[in-house]
Amino acid sequence: MESKQSRKPKRRVTLVCGFHYVKLVYRSLFLLIGLALYLCGRLIPNAPTFPGNVYHYVFLGIVGVVYTAEMISRFFPSKLDSPGCQKVFKSAFIPTQQKEPPRRSPVGVLLVLAFWIALNGAISALYLCGILDVGILILVSLAYGVCDMICILFFCPFQTWMMKNKCCGSCRIYNWDFAMMFTPLIFVKTLFAQTLVLLSLALLIRWESAVHRHPEYFSENTNSSLSCTNCQEKLCHHKTQLKTFWKKQKKTTVDG
Repeated sequence: MESKQSRKPKRRVTLVCGFHYVKLVYRSLFLLIGLALYLCGRLIPNAPTFPGNVYHYVFLGIVGVVYTAEMISRFFPSKLDSPGCQKVFKSAFIPTQQKEPPRRSPVGVLLVLAFWIALNGAISALYLCGILDVGILILVSLAYGVCDMICILFFCPFQTWMMKNKCCGSCRIYNWDFAMMFTPLIFVKTLFAQTLVLLSLALLIRWESAVHRHPEYFSENTNSSLSCTNCQEKLCHHKTQLKTFWKKQKKTTVDG
């Protein structure tokens, strides 16, 4: 029988980690509700096209208020945000003995930017050609919101294939998320959409300004709050589990 001493301690779910799961749930609900409203407009005779009636705009208003609150909170230090997000603030900076951060190659950032422009350029072209409608643009944006949480909690293609950073704590483009999420809304001429787009751009400018003015905040070499030793949140827990699982599966396949 396994002794009590040999058992691994249970991982405690922190406030930040728990809040990210909550965000995954309500963002998924936003997407499912939006999809249901869109399909009803397409499949039910005489039903209003999404967005086309007061109920649709009430729903979008709720979505807008929630995301606006999330973005506004990013401009201030918060106990509900991850270390990767908080590193933009001086209050989260714990200096090390090293004064200057190492130079980073811009290749990863440029790859992400090029991919995002290509993807959303294709979606925009389909919309401008009349193949996609406004409802689809809103659904794509809501889907991006869900993908954002999946990237943080489970698997991030930008991290794995382009940026090559160890975790969200060291992610150079962490606060690009809202600007990326609301890119499809550029063509949606409503107060709901334009408010989200403008706020996300302000947040992006705030982030990039801090990157260039205080690069020492963004490197583990100069900011010890980004080190794994000082991280209390462990948002990468499931990512590590999945990586270990796939490595075992690959090894089993090779050995077999």
